[in-house]
Amino acid sequence: MPRRSRRPPVNRRTRHRLAADAALLVLAAAFAVPLAWLVLASLDADAGLRVAVPSRPTADNFAAVLDPEITYRPMLNSLLLCGGATALTLGCAALAAYPLSRFPSRLNRPYLLTVLFTTCLPVTAIMVPVYGIFVQVELIDTLHGTALFLAAAQLPFAIWLMKNFMDGVPTVLEEAARTDGASGRQTLIRIVLPLMGPGLAVVAIYSFIMMWGNFFVPFMLLLTPEQLPASVSIFTFFGNHGAVAYGQLAAFSILYSTPVVLLYALIAGRLGGGFAFGGAVKG
Repeated sequence: MPRRSRRPPVNRRTRHRLAADAALLVLAAAFAVPLAWLVLASLDADAGLRVAVPSRPTADNFAAVLDPEITYRPMLNSLLLCGGATALTLGCAALAAYPLSRFPSRLNRPYLLTVLFTTCLPVTAIMVPVYGIFVQVELIDTLHGTALFLAAAQLPFAIWLMKNFMDGVPTVLEEAARTDGASGRQTLIRIVLPLMGPGLAVVAIYSFIMMWGNFFVPFMLLLTPEQLPASVSIFTFFGNHGAVAYGQLAAFSILYSTPVVLLYALIAGRLGGGFAFGGAVKG
């Protein structure tokens, strides 16, 4: 006679499920409470560290931070800095990932492991020599120099992600394109990259978010106040002797996070589609 499989008692399964639900609720509260404070404090003229509904909601905090010197110029600097660095990262990552994906070699795996290891290096450990190099090559206090370093710092993980997405593109499509006379550059630009659109979107969003929230690199490499991005200018809300304008800080934080949310909302449709190569390789 076959032995019956033993199942845990119903009470035990119920306790495990309740414990898991409680843990998820705690995690959700850890994320929801700071967001709730951010929204409520931005509408409170006397905001503090306590999460409380404002007695008289007001938009004065937003009116105070909507200023060219406080918000507009730093946000524009952040868009130029992070947008240019993201575009440079995508281009270099695609050029580096294509030979790793399409030309097998015994050196590919050691190279990828080395690339992955470089992502573990803390940026604070290399900022002193980087600062010295930037001074010697006259790239200090320049947006394009800072964007170049941000792209170089984000490039290792972008190459790793790009290579994994590129492996999913069927090689038969490239072979068909080469049969029709397409060159390697045309194959990459017109066949591979359009087909891995969701992968490019993932790499772009991840790189942009990492650069958008970077404080230390622009703080070290940019010296002129007019060139500082929003991630550095946020310190203007921290006054002397521990005084902090919490309401204005919350309002500025909401405005500061808007471009990232909009970027994700614009590309989220392509992320949900995934890869669809089934019809392309038939016949």
